[in-house]
Amino acid sequence: MVFLVAAKLVNVAVPYLFKRAVDLLESGVSAGQLAVGAILALVLAYGVARVGAQAFGELRDAVFAKVAQAAIRDLALQVFNHLHALSLRFHLERQTGGLSRVIERGTKGIQFVLQFMTFNILPTIVEIGLVGGILWWLYGWIFAAITVVTIGGYIVYTLLITEWRTKYRRQMNDEDQRANTRAIDSLLNYETVKYFTNEAHEARRYDEALERYEKAAVKSQTTLAMLNLGQGAIIAVGLIGVMSFAVLGVRDGTMTLGDVVMVNAYLIQLYLPLNFLGFAYREIKQGLIDMEQMFKLLDVPQEVQDKPNAPALQIMQGEIVFEDVRFAYDPRREILKGVSFRIPPGAKVAVVGASGAGKSTLSRLLYRFYDITGGSIRIDGQDIRDVTQLSVRKAIGIVPQDTVLFNDTILYNIRYGRVEASDAEVAEAARLAQLDQLISRLPDGMQTMVGERGLKLSGGEKQRVAIARALLKQPKIMVFDEATSALDTHTEREIQAALERAAEGCTTLVIAHRLSTVVDADEIIVLDDGRIAERGRHHALLAQNGLYAALWQKQQEAREAGEEIASERPNAAPVSRPATKAEVAE
Repeated sequence: MVFLVAAKLVNVAVPYLFKRAVDLLESGVSAGQLAVGAILALVLAYGVARVGAQAFGELRDAVFAKVAQAAIRDLALQVFNHLHALSLRFHLERQTGGLSRVIERGTKGIQFVLQFMTFNILPTIVEIGLVGGILWWLYGWIFAAITVVTIGGYIVYTLLITEWRTKYRRQMNDEDQRANTRAIDSLLNYETVKYFTNEAHEARRYDEALERYEKAAVKSQTTLAMLNLGQGAIIAVGLIGVMSFAVLGVRDGTMTLGDVVMVNAYLIQLYLPLNFLGFAYREIKQGLIDMEQMFKLLDVPQEVQDKPNAPALQIMQGEIVFEDVRFAYDPRREILKGVSFRIPPGAKVAVVGASGAGKSTLSRLLYRFYDITGGSIRIDGQDIRDVTQLSVRKAIGIVPQDTVLFNDTILYNIRYGRVEASDAEVAEAARLAQLDQLISRLPDGMQTMVGERGLKLSGGEKQRVAIARALLKQPKIMVFDEATSALDTHTEREIQAALERAAEGCTTLVIAHRLSTVVDADEIIVLDDGRIAERGRHHALLAQNGLYAALWQKQQEAREAGEEIASERPNAAPVSRPATKAEVAE
């Protein structure tokens, strides 16, 4: 603030020093005797004042830079942390491309608002007051009145037109966000686009969004031209009025040539920041619009919250109890309808059933991605709603069905399970997950980049990375959510041993589609339409000849059919006749 005020005071002194030099020059010419030394001293002071005003302005910017950047950093981090605190429901519904654009524009908006409010709006108001006071004191109220009316008209016109233009800017933002979302969504699904040869369709959808953005941008630019033209006209009228009175003052002998120069210099000096004021106001309005969208993210409530002063989960043995658990993603359709079971410490319980029965929902509720709508989930007797979410998730290791990796190295993705782990611990986890052979074949080994979302690795390789990551975490509770779903039969057999090692000494919940992976479970729970239909060990469930037995029979038949086809293909005899449609299909 000191540098800001100093810059304006020195800036106001510049026209006065110039006036004194001109008056001295005029009187010297009239008297036939120039005071060259005094004139040069005033010119020197004039130059120093101009440089001083700029220097104070630069010092002001340098000092304030840390404030502005720290504010941007703090708010960006606040938004980032808030997004991570929101429930899974929000992240399943969000559009990544649009969300990233909102955060990017919002942080830039903060910088614009801070910069222009502090260094353009407030200083310009101070300078207008100083100049108006000087003109009134030296030359009378008419000069001050013309200046104030001109400035008032300029500001009112700018505010009205800018408010009118705002809707086009909002429309530009919306269309830009849609276009960016479509582009990113299409690129993330590159393979799907190629599978169905829909490049032209994607290009057409993207171009439609760009066309709408183009129309909004053209409207914004044409209305901007209208705003600039009106501002220029108002400034010109004010200048004509003030300079006309100055000329009349010289004619009447009440003003000198230096006074005319000073009035002109003051007005030009004042109108320059005023002209910038229009731009500053537009930028502030735009910054506020951009910030508004980002602040809306902060207003999104946290669906799952810790209770005030909630303690951390105390893990002793790792017993898990689901008691009369009810849950619905949508109140109109209940997914779990009173599910109750217990997993003793160190035991392995599997949950199986048809798609949509609610199997994976159990793991999401255990992780507290959602809060249950009825009943309770307890770990070692502690209701997970009464302890912190962080402590619950630290106690659980998971191998999910759909493993999404960071666009980084294999080493980084495995170490993500425990970021402080040593290279040796990471290598051991990779070996236990049967990844060591793959890593040894790669030219860059552990430093191999996996690509965005792990696209450079096969489904089975990504699953092994997920297993290694869970092993490295060394949790008391393990959750395998269809952990071998992406693996072929041969690989599944290899990795099953790794999963068993990972589960040693842990309480284990297995969500399974392939029943062959859970035959050794201490208890198998069969879910059907959100309820427990059957429960027991593998052989007992087969003997019941119910849902589990039917699922087992179907999978065995499908497996035998697949193995039979695979065994027949290498020995197939060549045929001289054209193949039938049925043979081609087979």
